[in-house]
Amino acid sequence: MNRYRLVHTTDFVYDGPVSESYNEVRLRPLHDERQSCLSFRLTTNPGSRGTAYRDAHGNWVHQFNVLAEHRRLRVEAESVVLAHEASDALADGTTLAEFDAHSNQMDEEHFDFMAPTVYVPHLAQLKEIITTAERSCDGTVAGFAQAASDLIHERFRYVKGATHVHSSIEDSLSLCAGVCQDFAHVFLGTMRMRGIPGRYVSGYLVPGSTAAPEAKQEDVIGGQASHAWAEVLILNCGWTGFDPTLGNPVGLRHVRIAYGRDYGDVAPVRGVYKGHAGQSLSVDVRVRPAIDDSGREQLSEIPAGTVPPPSVIERAQQPAQQQQQQQ
Repeated sequence: MNRYRLVHTTDFVYDGPVSESYNEVRLRPLHDERQSCLSFRLTTNPGSRGTAYRDAHGNWVHQFNVLAEHRRLRVEAESVVLAHEASDALADGTTLAEFDAHSNQMDEEHFDFMAPTVYVPHLAQLKEIITTAERSCDGTVAGFAQAASDLIHERFRYVKGATHVHSSIEDSLSLCAGVCQDFAHVFLGTMRMRGIPGRYVSGYLVPGSTAAPEAKQEDVIGGQASHAWAEVLILNCGWTGFDPTLGNPVGLRHVRIAYGRDYGDVAPVRGVYKGHAGQSLSVDVRVRPAIDDSGREQLSEIPAGTVPPPSVIERAQQPAQQQQQQQ
């Protein structure tokens, strides 16, 4: 089954009244040759009227404001996505030497995905990963990327709380630990320092069967909900995904939401509010087949405005809203 129903619920609960909440979300799945976003619905409580646009990377951004006083804000995104089979990029024979011959072109056309960023600085510690990956791969760009992904998967431990939402790869490299966001950033740093454009991908990993051999591993790495991986540019194949956290190829179970230079470009929910109240945050992501055993569409199962309370899952990677200064 490669048709999925996604429900992403974010709850902000304040310990006092707040107002003038301004927010933007990146929660609508991408629609391209690799996946089709068949339907999408964004609802908020308190209700609001919003606008939508595409950012510089082609991601959908929805903006909405809640001006009246409130003590809780819920944002829920529902979508149905159809995933398509992709070509096998690992079969591409473009060598690193051939790719290097296009280095000037890469610098000009994909500078944003090659330059260092706050989350992904170019660090000397990455050189050893580059050297080891080059030595162990078959000399192709795809082979090098896979070798680097495998090295990160083998060397780094998935440890919740080892890093925080604003951590750069320097923290992950010093600890040899982190979460999927960190693994993707380390992989991107390795690619970019080698001269290969790389971009960050936020999305979801659809749970596999509990009977599958990898199911236990996915429970450990957080593969049951929000996920992050990376894509590199391979000349004859275009942007190709690699998942150093899972250690398996990117496939039909990877649902893409947004692209960026790093996590800072693709935060699912970001906003500010006015008030002295503190906040608590919970996020619930549910992903399952969009068609039941009788072949019926399931998106209408939860009508807008009558959403049941979610099971609360704390996520350190989700940025909270910021308080504005009182005027």
